Amino acid sequence: MLAAYRAHLVLERGLSPHTVRAYLTDLSDLATHARRGSAHDPARLELRMLRSWLASQQSRGRSRTTVARRATSVRVFTAWLLRTGRADTDAGALLASPRRQRPLPATLRTEQMRAVLDAASSSAVDDAAIGLRDVAALELLYATGIRVGELVGLDVDHIDSERRLVRVLGKGSKERSVPYGQPAAAAVSAWLQRGRPELATATSGPALFLGARGRRIDPRTVRRMVHQRVAAIGDTPDLGPHGLRHTAATHLLEGGADLRSVQELLGHASLATTQVYTHVSADRLRSAYRLAHPRA
Repeated sequence: MLAAYRAHLVLERGLSPHTVRAYLTDLSDLATHARRGSAHDPARLELRMLRSWLASQQSRGRSRTTVARRATSVRVFTAWLLRTGRADTDAGALLASPRRQRPLPATLRTEQMRAVLDAASSSAVDDAAIGLRDVAALELLYATGIRVGELVGLDVDHIDSERRLVRVLGKGSKERSVPYGQPAAAAVSAWLQRGRPELATATSGPALFLGARGRRIDPRTVRRMVHQRVAAIGDTPDLGPHGLRHTAATHLLEGGADLRSVQELLGHASLATTQVYTHVSADRLRSAYRLAHPRA
C-alpha cells in the first residue's frame, strides 16, 4: 500500500523526493505505533489511534513544527485511502495539529552581507575555479533569494544574461523568472567564462554550478560553503543558504519593495508565508509611524 501511495505522491502530486521521503518516514513511524496497539491494517485506522500517535511524538520531544507536519502527512494519507477505495472512512479528517512555531531566522545586515561578498571575491586567488564558483553562487543566492535546491538545479541556459533574469523551477514544479543585478551578472559571467570550463567534464551536462569533480554541485556543498563564508567574517549569525534567502527578502522590504512583489520573487504560493520570511525592522516601523501617524 505504501508503494502505491509513493507512486501517487510522485506521479500525481509531483512532490519533491525530500517531501516524499518525509511523508513515507512519518507513515512508517505511524505503522510501528499502530502495531503496538494491535492495528495492522491501514484501512482500520481510527482517529483515537492517530491522536495517540501524535501525543507520543510530543512526549518524545518532537517540536510543534514536526508534529504539525506529521499530522499533515497522516491527513493526506487517510484522504487518499478513502478516495481510492482502500478505506471506508477518512480517519484523519478531524485530526487537529498544533499551531506551528514560526521563529524568524537570523539575517545579515547590509554591511555584513557586503563584507561576505567582498571577502569571497578577494579570496578567489588568481580566478581559481572553485573561488569563482563560490562568488557566483553567493551573489546569485543573495540577488534572487532562491532556495538552495533551486540554485543547484539551474542549468546554463536558465540564465538570460541580456535581460539579467534567471529561470527557476520551484516547489511543485512551478517555474518563475527572477531578476538579478549587475554584481551577480558579473560574477556568473566570470564563472562561466573562466571557472566552469576548468571543472567541466563529459559528465557535467548542462548544470550551471559544478562540484570539484565536474558533476552538478550537491546542496550540501553549497550549504557548507555558505556557512564557512559567513563565519569567516566574524561577529555574524550562523547562516546557510536559507538565511541568505531571508536576508535578501528583508533587504528588499527595507529598501521599499512591496510584499506582493517579494512573494513573487521568492515563489511563495501564500502571502502569509512571505510575511513570516520578510519581517521589517523596528527602525523601519518607527520611521513609517513617524511619517504617517498624525500624533507621532
